[in-house]
Amino acid sequence: MTLEEIARAVDGTVHGDPSVVVSGPAYVDSRAAEPDGLFVAVVGDRTDGHEYAAGAHAVLGSRPTEAPTVVVGDPVSALGRLASHVVRRLGTTVVALTGSQGKTGTKDYLAQVLATAGPTVATAGSFNNELGLPLTVLRADADTEFLVLEMGARGIGHIAYLCEIAPPRISAVLNVGTAHLGEFGSREAIALAKGEIVEALPADGIAVLNADDDLVSAMAARTPATVLTFGATGDVAWRGVELDELGRPAFELGHAGEWHPVRLTQSGAHQVANASAAAALALAAGLPLDRVAAALSEARSASPMRMELHERADGLLVVNDAYNANPASMTAALEALVAIGERRARRTVAVLGAMRELGPTSYDEHVGVGRTAAELGVDLLVVVGEEAAGIAEGFAQGGHSEAIVTAGRAEALDRVRENASGADVVLVKASRGVALETIADGLLAEPLVEGDGTAP
Repeated sequence: MTLEEIARAVDGTVHGDPSVVVSGPAYVDSRAAEPDGLFVAVVGDRTDGHEYAAGAHAVLGSRPTEAPTVVVGDPVSALGRLASHVVRRLGTTVVALTGSQGKTGTKDYLAQVLATAGPTVATAGSFNNELGLPLTVLRADADTEFLVLEMGARGIGHIAYLCEIAPPRISAVLNVGTAHLGEFGSREAIALAKGEIVEALPADGIAVLNADDDLVSAMAARTPATVLTFGATGDVAWRGVELDELGRPAFELGHAGEWHPVRLTQSGAHQVANASAAAALALAAGLPLDRVAAALSEARSASPMRMELHERADGLLVVNDAYNANPASMTAALEALVAIGERRARRTVAVLGAMRELGPTSYDEHVGVGRTAAELGVDLLVVVGEEAAGIAEGFAQGGHSEAIVTAGRAEALDRVRENASGADVVLVKASRGVALETIADGLLAEPLVEGDGTAP
């Protein structure tokens, strides 16, 4: 598109050469400039993107820059309008999904499955908001057959807005949990927001809903589309789940009386639900079940710090699941940790930090995670930061006294290195802002201190 065409699509004014052609993706980080791309100059609380526009091929901003610029009142809103214009012109199949947990894992599975049927563009990382989603859309081109979009919400109307930008043909709600409970106040309010993704479907669309979640299955009444369910009791179901020594599930995937084997490459029994949700979405897109099952078995982790397994030369196994956390995902990760420990006869060490955005129930939710860790039989718990202190209290309530409470990441790393051995498996998990991946990296980069592998 030329800058003149972009300006018409977003009701902007061109400053500079209107014939400049933008053939590359849009981007917001000047450090990751795209050749022939469109730099979106966003004014934030601390930085002004316009100050970094020098050298850009073209700019979408709220004032002229040194580069050819389309000037609009609000660059973020204009970016959404541009993405909407492009996705409607392309006519690609838009597949959207949301949920309190499992969005990224399901999205990664689905993108790899759909890629076996045609060119597929999917959300990178967690680009699932009013800025990240249009950036994803603008990576699509005329060859793109499937556009897989993860959608997040921090309030009522957020997902409805994202669906206006990229109207889905197929969409899914994975679950309604307690993530972002602080913003919404109740699971019912979260369900109201998440359900906007199926309300946006056309009558000839397909809504994929979790049959095992009452708040999700009830959303069938909110959409004119055909409903396809997944889950232990769903239209797309699983049976015979078995875990190997690294906690990787093998199971049979079924739909309409047809069953095919799947063996996942990622750890955790919770991956079965994510893979089955992806399977339902792929079936809705027209893929046959046998191809879906085979593609799921070949799928690899596409997003960092999500149940990443790393084994050191001395045998220490580190599970880096530090990208994000909420009560449900904490429980799933702890279950995976214990499963690996049991199957490999290893002692289990959980290094856990705060779960944020939980609102007034935050402390109780942290206590609950600690109690779960004790009930599951985690051998050693290291709690990082005062914000997560409730986890240690819950661990003690569960009958354990071996929780180590640390002030921060550096101390936590030292204490793990002092108290773990090469025969252990260590899980590292917290909300994104806690940045516990530094502990996982530190464990993999430096040797353990010689010791007896027990807490003091």
